[in-house]
Order: sequence, then C-alpha cells, then structure tokens
Amino acid sequence: MVKGLSSIEAIKQLESHGYNELPSSKPKNIWRIALEVMKEPMFLLLISCGLLYMILGDYREGGILLSTIFIIIFITFYQYQKTEKALDALKRLSSPRALVIRNGKEIRIAGREVVPGDIIILNEGDRVPADAKLVEVLHLTVDESLLTGESVPVTKSFQANLTEPNGLVYSGTLVVQGKGMARVVATGIHTQFGKIGASLQNIEQDETRLQKEMKVLIRNFFIVGVFICIGVVLAFYFTRGHFIQSLLNGLAAAMAILPEEFPVVLTVFLALGAWRLSKNNVLTRKQSAIETLGSATVLCIHASQKNSIDPMEKAIGSIYQTIVAESRSVQKLIKEYPLSKTLFAMTRVLQTDSGDEFLVYCKGAPEAIFALCKMDEQEKATHLWEVQKMAEKGYRVIAVASGTYCNKMLPESQHDFDFKFKGLIGLEDPIRPEVPQAIKECNDAGIKVIMITGDFPATAKSIATQIGMDTQSEILTGDEMKYMSNEELRQRIDRINIFARVIPEQKLRMVQALKANQEIVAMTGDGVNDAPALKAAHIGIAMGSKGTDVAREASSLVLLDDNFASIVSAIRSGRKIFDNLQKAMSYILAIHIPIIGLTLLPAFFTSLPLLLMPLHIVFMELIIDPVCSIAFESEQEERGIMNRPPRDPNRQFFSGKRMLYSAAEGFLVLAVVIGVYFFSIHEGHTEGEVRAIAFSSLIVSNIFLILTNLSKTRSFVAVITEKNTAVWVIILAAILMLLLIISVPSLQEVFSFLFPGYQHFFSSLTGAAAILLILESIKYFRFVRTHAVKLNQ
Repeated sequence: MVKGLSSIEAIKQLESHGYNELPSSKPKNIWRIALEVMKEPMFLLLISCGLLYMILGDYREGGILLSTIFIIIFITFYQYQKTEKALDALKRLSSPRALVIRNGKEIRIAGREVVPGDIIILNEGDRVPADAKLVEVLHLTVDESLLTGESVPVTKSFQANLTEPNGLVYSGTLVVQGKGMARVVATGIHTQFGKIGASLQNIEQDETRLQKEMKVLIRNFFIVGVFICIGVVLAFYFTRGHFIQSLLNGLAAAMAILPEEFPVVLTVFLALGAWRLSKNNVLTRKQSAIETLGSATVLCIHASQKNSIDPMEKAIGSIYQTIVAESRSVQKLIKEYPLSKTLFAMTRVLQTDSGDEFLVYCKGAPEAIFALCKMDEQEKATHLWEVQKMAEKGYRVIAVASGTYCNKMLPESQHDFDFKFKGLIGLEDPIRPEVPQAIKECNDAGIKVIMITGDFPATAKSIATQIGMDTQSEILTGDEMKYMSNEELRQRIDRINIFARVIPEQKLRMVQALKANQEIVAMTGDGVNDAPALKAAHIGIAMGSKGTDVAREASSLVLLDDNFASIVSAIRSGRKIFDNLQKAMSYILAIHIPIIGLTLLPAFFTSLPLLLMPLHIVFMELIIDPVCSIAFESEQEERGIMNRPPRDPNRQFFSGKRMLYSAAEGFLVLAVVIGVYFFSIHEGHTEGEVRAIAFSSLIVSNIFLILTNLSKTRSFVAVITEKNTAVWVIILAAILMLLLIISVPSLQEVFSFLFPGYQHFFSSLTGAAAILLILESIKYFRFVRTHAVKLNQ
C-alpha cells in the first residue's frame, strides 16, 4: 500500500479527474429500484391508503392501489435505465486518454482500454493510465502527491530493476514536465491506486445550485403539506365523522400536495442533457456547467517535436523528415532543451553517425531566436519587418536556427550555443467554415467573444477579420498587460476583444478581471498552464483532441472535436435544457393546484361528494411523471433562443413572478373543473356521474395544459405537428385510459364512476377548450409584446 492521502480523499480526487478504472457499483436491477422506491414518500402514502382501504373492507380498491406500486416501479426503472445509459456513455467519454504504441503505430485510446504489455507514451500534462515501467525518459518529472502526499514532483529515470521507484510511474499520477515511454505492468484494481480504492464503491457528488434550490422548495412543500393534511383530517372528522375515512382523505391530500416529480425531473434532465451535449461533441464533466451555459456572457477562445499531436509540429516535422531523408545521415537525439517561461524557444542536440560533432537545431518565437543568434538591432529590425508582413497575412510565424558543437560536455543553457539564423517559417491555420456563423450567433445571443492568442497582433487581427469579429477596438498584448495593475486591467478589459502575445499564466488574470466586472466567463484552453484559468472560469472548456489531461480535469466541459462551433452549440443546448426544465417544473406546480383544490373542497363543504380519491390521484400521477421527465425533456428549442440576452445567474429558478403565473394556470384549471362539477350537479346527475364528468374535465384540461406549456413561443398547433413522439404516446395513452374507465362497467366501479352518456361530457371538453384558448391568447400577446420590445431596442 502506498502511503499518503486518505483513501476517501484520494478516491475523490481521482474521481473528480474523470478517472474511471476504479471498481464501481453494479448496475441496479429492477429489485434494487423497487427497494429505493419503497423509501419514497409517495410509495409510503400508497401503502398507507391501500391498507386503510383493506381495513375499511374495500379489498378491491385497496388491492388496486397496492398494485399501482408495480406500475410506478416500472416507470421509475425506465427513467433510471434511460438516465444510466446516458451516464454510462458519458463515463466512457470522460475516461482519461492514453497514447499507446500498438502494431508499430501510435494510437490514442481510453485509459480503461490499456492492458499489461502496452507501451504508453507520456507527455507533459498527461495523467498516467496504469502502473508502468519506464523504458525511455527525457527530463521526466511526475507529481505523485495523489499517492504519497508529497508536493514535490519526482524526477524519473530509466532503471533496469523493476522495484526501483524512480523507474516506475503509477496510475493516476501526473506528468508535469518532460516525456517518456513505459511498458504497462498493472491496470485497474491491480495498480497501487486501485488497491487503495478497492474497498470504496460510491462517492457522493456535490449538489448543484439548482439541486439545492429544489431541495428547499420540496422541503417547503412538505412542511405546508403536513399542516394541510392534518387540517383535512380534522375537518373531515369533525364535519363527517369516521376517523379512518378522514385519515384516508388526509393521505389523499398529501399525495396531491407532495411534488415528488421535482427531484426525478431534475435528475433526468441533467443526465439526458449531458448525454445530448455529448452527441454534439461536448463532454460535460460537471453538471453545474449545464445550468451555467445559458448565462454565459463572455467566451474567451484560442485561436516541434517529432510525432507531436500538435498540427504545427506535424507540419514542421514533415519538412524535417524530408531534409533528413535527402541527407541520408543517421542522427541520434542526445539532449533536448525545453521551452521555458523565460525563453520561448527549444533546442535539440543530435549526434551524427560519424560522432565527431553535435548538430544543434533551435526553433521558437522570432524574438527569442534573434536573441539566441545575438543579432544587432539593425538585423533584428530587418527580420521583424518580414515577420510583420507575414503576420498581416494571418500566418503564425516561428524562427529557426542551427549550429554545431564540438565539446563533449554540453552547456547548461541554450544561450551558450553559437547559433546561425536560418529563416522564418509561416504556418497558416485555416479557419473552419462554420466559425464565422458561430461568431455571429454569439453576437446575436449577447455573448462577447474574446480572442486570446500567442500570435503577433497583426496575425490576431487578420484572423479576427476572417472570422467576423470586431477589429475596430484596441488590441492588448501580453507585454502591455505585465505592467497593468489588476484594477487597470478590469477597467480596460470591457473595451478589448483581442489579446495577442499572451502567455497562459496571464489568462487567469483575464478571467479574474472579467469576473470582477460581473461577467459569466467561459474560457477555453488545452495546456498545463491553462488549468488555473479553466478552473477559475465559470465554465472551463478543454480541448479534447489536443488538450492535456490536466486541462480536461480542470474544466467543466471538454470539446471532443476541438471545434469552436461546438461551444456555441453547447450554449444553445444549455439554454434549451434550462428552458425545458423550467417549463416542466412550472407545469408540475400548475397541475398540482387543481388536484389539491379538488381534494380539499369536500373537507370544507360537507354537502359536496368526494371528487378525488387516492386512486384518481394515482391515475393523474401516472400521466404527470412521464410527461415531465420525457415529453418536456424531448421538446424542441424555443424560437429565437439565440437572439435573447444571457440569463441572469443570480435570478432564482422559480422567481415569484413565474410561480405566480404557474399558480394562476392551476387556479384557472381548478375553476373550470369546479364549474363543470357544479354544472353537472345542476343538470341532476348522480354522484358517480358528476365525479366521472368532473374527472374527465380534469384529465382533458391537463392534456391541454401540457400542450400549451410545451412551448412559450410556438402555438399548440405547432407543438402537435412537430416531432415529439413522447407527447403523442403519453396523450393518446391518457385519452384511451380515460375512455376505458368511464365506459367499461368494471373500471367504472373501481373508480366510483357512473356513465352519464357521451353527450354529457361536452361540458368537460368545452371547459378544457376554454383553458386552452385563454392560455394560448396570453402566450401570443406576451410573445408579440416581447418581440416589439426587442425591435424598439
């Protein structure tokens, strides 16, 4: 056992990195789901009601109520399975990646697919996927604090002895510098880290802000529900007597009040939302990012080693290979001087097959190469003019130099070589065709796009022009930023959208300055040094193809295709998910109002027959649950979703205005159903017939309430004609079941209905149609008013 962090701390850290090789809990089967359902309040209420019916001697209704438990378990199991499949897909995508050599080729695979005997290639920023023995190293330094608790990185070296610690790298540790190759000796639970985690199966995840708000809302509903239930029991008992029947009515009121759909809907929406984002090449690492996407106001974006994954290095490498092939000389790498924060250049020392001298090659930023070549000011000015002309064409420019060295003792610094300037290399980074449109969408959506690049200002401006960014504002360079205070940067950053010659460490200052201006910041990055900025941003976005594991771990989202357009697509999806979630929650609140009202009404008016019994409420819940978690989640985005400003993140999910409107919808349905109820009494129908007509009015009104709430910008006709299969299935099933329970004698008896004749249900349809007309009219006028305000702006 490797000492260091406690097991729980270590597991939590590695789980937060997306590391999925540790043993996980087994998938839940339907029996485990059933055990979980038995802990839910609704289940306990159903059990209580079923037993009370048995005590009253109504074995049939009691048995039916108890049997509905299996239907609820099935629905819960379906929802859970759908969520689990989405989460499993995300888990496979979020696994740390590994670069391995198989069949003589380098391929990138998921970390869990590494097997003993694989040769893995380790680069700076990589998370080691397995325990492995080093076979080749070059300035390799590894952070093993996750295992040992030691904060100082360990320098690794090649060791023939497998038990020598410096010759081994361990699963879960982090390469902080250099590179190496290693042969895998252990994976999964057989690694040192796996031994720590073998006894731990589940780690609790922190709740998101929305989950916390929902928990408070449900708690408040529960407290109110308890008092109302007690009041209902007492009211029924003192007005009608019969304590058991009063208790049954009180439990029915509890079933009507408790919005147990809230946590289910939230879980399903966030899980399936993350899955849908992955289909658009955006991997969600933190659920809170889905909530924040719709609030983003600023989007900061990024516009040579042999066999590098960097496209620029590959381009240089292909030229280098051609030169080597033409020279027909064999060269052996002796030493590499890496690029550093103080010198933006790297040097490789190679030895020819003759062994008489060393060949020294250097590449890097033009300014750094000019300094290494010890140019005078006039020569520098001449070459800088060439650099400027290339930069204005949008080229990324690097300089190269070479030399020879005859002393067998290599110097400590690159400055000690005698370099000769060889020239400039201009590389064109073609703009993806979809980027200009994505930039336009950001502008329309009120999102400011900021370009951050290490290129020259002229290069940055040329690229910004090509992608459709505003290039009239000033350009700030990294050198200028060095001499600015944090307050000066905060004041100027609102007027700047292009930053050039920026080093990764400066991105953190930029994020902090933007956050100080109350912006919601989305920041992209791919390197080790980008991690602090990604962590500090509200939404850190790492590159999936060329990004390091460190950047991925610090981020909230990962772009699987490294495409800027995918970020914009994620913002669009985030807005859609949040919209649909709000609509689903608003519908839940609205539909519970008439259920509560119809349950309480007979408690205070003793002359009225009971309208809703536990079985009726269960029937309603069987419609509400799948509608909320499936139909609303599948609904299309609202019209003009990217033509409105970002959502204020400080605004409550359920604002007072929104709750008031949902309650108004619910009271409208309640008023209509009560109106139909009294109209049926006035027509002289029996108690069973009145109950059947009023219940039908509630069901049809509920269907129309669903249709009008599915979209806030499209009519119910547009909603019906668009592709939302779940809505059609649920509504047709509800209508079919309603027809059966009001027309089939055996079902009529179970639901305490009597059939009055189809013509007497006209009042139910008329009342429901009135609800639809009123709500659609309100929707239309609100949309017209909002559109008019936007035009005036």
